[in-house]
Amino acid sequence: MSGLVGLYPGTFDPVTNGHMDIITRAGRALDRLIIAVAVNAGKGPLFTLEERVALLEQDLEDCRDCIGAQVEVRPFDTLLMDFAVQCEAKVIIRGLRAVSDFEYEFQMAGMNARLNPEVETLFLMASESNQFISSRFVKEIGRLGGDISHFVSPRVTESLNQRFGFTPKA
Repeated sequence: MSGLVGLYPGTFDPVTNGHMDIITRAGRALDRLIIAVAVNAGKGPLFTLEERVALLEQDLEDCRDCIGAQVEVRPFDTLLMDFAVQCEAKVIIRGLRAVSDFEYEFQMAGMNARLNPEVETLFLMASESNQFISSRFVKEIGRLGGDISHFVSPRVTESLNQRFGFTPKA
């Protein structure tokens, strides 16, 4: 395998426009980007691992042309640094929305560097229009019947509405 390989890990429950923004921008800097979907049962995901992978793959179909890198979606349930070695990744991509994200991400990057100093962490700031979007807020708004269409793709909106038992308004 040649070229720079990066991993963008996350739960993606669900994938948001903010995630897609980071994927698109990271893809321009890498030769290959692996979107690593974590099992992360501790977070109690709304969607199964298979559903999260499928939603990501479907959303990627709409924007593959705007991403410079080869992109693939892969589930994982191991230590991130072990998965990075398995994938021959040299870069971990992390998105930052606000200063409050930085402390946690900074600590995680430090721990990952101790586990494998050969893998760098690259932080990308969220675009201004996506700084407030989080999967947690999207689920909360969706659960209460609010309009989430500005934060996620139409497919994800439909999937969340179905999950919460809402039918689209005619």
